[in-house]
Amino acid sequence: MKYIDLFKHLKSIENYEDDEIIIDDDFAIRNYDFKSNYQSILPGGENNPDDYEYTPTIPEDFEPDVIQQMLNKTDAEITENIRFRYHMIVPRNAERTNKIVMMFHGFNEKHWDKYLPWARYIAEKTGKSIVMFPIAFHMNRAPAAWSNSREMYKISEQRKQRHPDIINSSLSNVAISTRLHNKPQRFIWSGLQSYYDVIDFVEQVKSGKHPFISSDASVDFCSYSIGTFLGQVVMMTNHKGYFSHSKYATFCGGAVFNRMFPVSKFILDSEANVSLYSFVVEHIESHMRRDRMLRHYLNEPFAEGINFRTMLNYKTLTKHREEIFRSMSDRFYGIVLAQDEVVPAYEVMNTLQGSKRDIPIKVDVLDFPYKYIHEDPFPALTKIADEVDKQFRITFDKISEFLQ
Repeated sequence: MKYIDLFKHLKSIENYEDDEIIIDDDFAIRNYDFKSNYQSILPGGENNPDDYEYTPTIPEDFEPDVIQQMLNKTDAEITENIRFRYHMIVPRNAERTNKIVMMFHGFNEKHWDKYLPWARYIAEKTGKSIVMFPIAFHMNRAPAAWSNSREMYKISEQRKQRHPDIINSSLSNVAISTRLHNKPQRFIWSGLQSYYDVIDFVEQVKSGKHPFISSDASVDFCSYSIGTFLGQVVMMTNHKGYFSHSKYATFCGGAVFNRMFPVSKFILDSEANVSLYSFVVEHIESHMRRDRMLRHYLNEPFAEGINFRTMLNYKTLTKHREEIFRSMSDRFYGIVLAQDEVVPAYEVMNTLQGSKRDIPIKVDVLDFPYKYIHEDPFPALTKIADEVDKQFRITFDKISEFLQ
């Protein structure tokens, strides 16, 4: 099946309600329940009390304050982020699997549409089942209202009036932009929650409690964009040695946070990016001195917190980061796109191959012969369907070969 047809087919059948969705004669989507145990570290949680003060200057004609309405609920109260379902792409009629690939998505993603063909292809080529695990407050872990065009339009219009010089504010990014502009530390807490959720998932597998995955299953990874940030922290920390033999393939990801450029109508607006960069890159040390929770989780004995910090800033704990990447260089592989403006190819190589380019992690640079952007590397357009199909297969043949 051609890529465009596979994309449209999978998009039309995907849902979270059915326990099993038949894709074709060979594969199915299965949905499984998950509960996060780490809402307590989120702003407003029992271990992270937060007063949620938000007092912007509001022109008199702004009624009601729709931005404030969206921010009134604390992060720890957002139930969609705590209890959710995740997809697995599995062989039809299989009772169990002993080989999985965990797939992590990009920033500000609300749907798995573009990833479903990737997962289906990797599953076919490698014989491994694909776990499509959502990052905190993304995909189905976010309230439906954040994807409601009418509500987001109101917030976007109010945001543009409050910030006349704002760049790339859109219906697609206004929810995440408003939230991160208001409290940029959310990036850290949701990132750590996602990390702990992944570890809990693997612990569930290792203890034999997963209904489909064998306790001795191998665990590999494939990620895209900011999902690679999460995966890198998982691999670098290597909880209980679980990932000592794991392979990791990344597509359009791998650079440290301050070497990415996420201002896009699909990702973040400019005001949110400035606020986030200021907090997590320029002033993180001073925030840690003032914030007991940040100081606690981003220091010893929390290796994941230290690894999180080293992935925020190219110049932070560089030796530590590069030593770990060197130690797992034969198990890490990256594909980047020559015209990617969000995660530039050279910044991925600077991070993965080190400041001296002496870390032997293989990074392939591809350049597709059609117009593409970071957020949409394989446009589902009829007029270029054949070329997109060809480049899709080239890309994921390389990834699948590495993951075999």
